[in-house]
Amino acid sequence: MPEPYKQTVLILGGARSGKSSLAQQMARESGLPVVYLATGVITDVEMKERVQKHRESRPQSWVTKETPYGGFGQMNENWSGKAVLLDCITFLVNNLLLREDKEEVVYQQLLKELGFLFEKHQQEGFYFLIVSNETGMGIVPEYPLARTFRDLQGRINQWLASRANHVYMVLAGIPVRIKGEE
Repeated sequence: MPEPYKQTVLILGGARSGKSSLAQQMARESGLPVVYLATGVITDVEMKERVQKHRESRPQSWVTKETPYGGFGQMNENWSGKAVLLDCITFLVNNLLLREDKEEVVYQQLLKELGFLFEKHQQEGFYFLIVSNETGMGIVPEYPLARTFRDLQGRINQWLASRANHVYMVLAGIPVRIKGEE
């Protein structure tokens, strides 16, 4: 089993399930310096309040990088021996899909962005925590863009889960381990 600080943990869950809280708790408990990759974009008052709550819940010692469209390949700092928390994949998928509505183009862009992070993880060895929504458990969306989003999110979650050492599903604030050992 890889050393704890070289592990990748994917945390899935629905909206307001507690997945971000779990990821933050795991980052804090690691005792490592934390780099927080934030993907949210403030588009309205509700989102502004949500982002503010997330900011207030993080220790001031954490380094936050705003990454709503990725750009991970331009990050040159070494993260060896740190915890890197990417919160969340769902906003990244949404943001890229609203720029380019062709599913396969966005999928390839996501693979490039996330592939860079996994390559960096392999080279430098950091504790990698990834938060993402599970969007495939509901009804089939009525609108084509919503179906494309759901499908794309599902494909990316599968790609991430296949590469993660540990995968958790958070339901009503309770984490359920679905891959990996304690």
